[in-house]
Amino acid sequence: MRLRTPLALLGAAVLVLVGPPLLTAGSGSETGTQIPGLRFMVPNTPGGGYDITARTAAKNAEDAGLTHNIEVFNLPGAGGTVGLSRLVSEHGNGKLAMSMGLGVVGAVRSNDAPKTLGDTTPIARLTEEQDVVVVAKDSPYKTIDDLIRAWKENPGKLPVGGGSSPGGPDHLAPMLMARAAGIPPKQVNYIPFDGGGELLASILGNKVAFGVSGVGEYLDQIKAGELRLLAVTGPERVEGLDAPTLKEAGYDVNFTNWRGIVAPPGLTDGERDKLVRLVEELHDSDEWRKSLEQNGWDDAFLTGEEFGAFLDAEDKRVVSVLKELGL
Repeated sequence: MRLRTPLALLGAAVLVLVGPPLLTAGSGSETGTQIPGLRFMVPNTPGGGYDITARTAAKNAEDAGLTHNIEVFNLPGAGGTVGLSRLVSEHGNGKLAMSMGLGVVGAVRSNDAPKTLGDTTPIARLTEEQDVVVVAKDSPYKTIDDLIRAWKENPGKLPVGGGSSPGGPDHLAPMLMARAAGIPPKQVNYIPFDGGGELLASILGNKVAFGVSGVGEYLDQIKAGELRLLAVTGPERVEGLDAPTLKEAGYDVNFTNWRGIVAPPGLTDGERDKLVRLVEELHDSDEWRKSLEQNGWDDAFLTGEEFGAFLDAEDKRVVSVLKELGL
């Protein structure tokens, strides 16, 4: 079953705060994409997928001359719902946006959050990507079959780590894996982390038996040999990576994740349209296209009301899958 859903950047684990914007002439001012004082919130810890996506988008927008000196900051907590609550409280603030994705959809449900994505202004879905199943380089599991065999023998003793709350992509993917392998999902020992950055240390330190996260988050570690890639969760192998899809390995799972941008409620039409125009110009830039390729992200661009309808459908889909898995 596939959740049709679709995001490193230059040391993304470092929190970057920049000073007041300096307006200069350029393509941004000519096309109406300059937003002085624009701030980009990341609702989880540095180094995770939302963080990498936000910092990549900010740098690409600046390099393309679309706007200048975007401030990127992290406000982690409760799978992204702390940041979501902050965003919703900034009613009418057209100079704030938040990086988010399927993980926030799930966290709203699992945390019974008082604020939902329906309270935000949808701006754009940017990317889609596969999840990866990885272990530390010294792990005893050399193949996905090795891992599944040991997992089936004692599911509770092989903890799996993910960078999202229950209901998010890094939770749903291993639950679907378990079901495909004949393991009752309720027996899976899933340990949630607040983003892929926190998860990485536990994988490398063998605190979890294996981890599931977005391909773009761990691409560098996989290529450097620090992580061993066992499988990918999507419909096709990832170019440049030597690992089968789960379906190819005999496990009927076809799953992808996505990431996007939302803004506070109460924006004027002009404020909303300017944010949408900024990401449209970003999407068409050479800088962004290079970043898609470098991070293993698929283009899944969708804006405005269509993105809003997609968010509503994703909420319903998460509830449906959790019920189907008995969770």
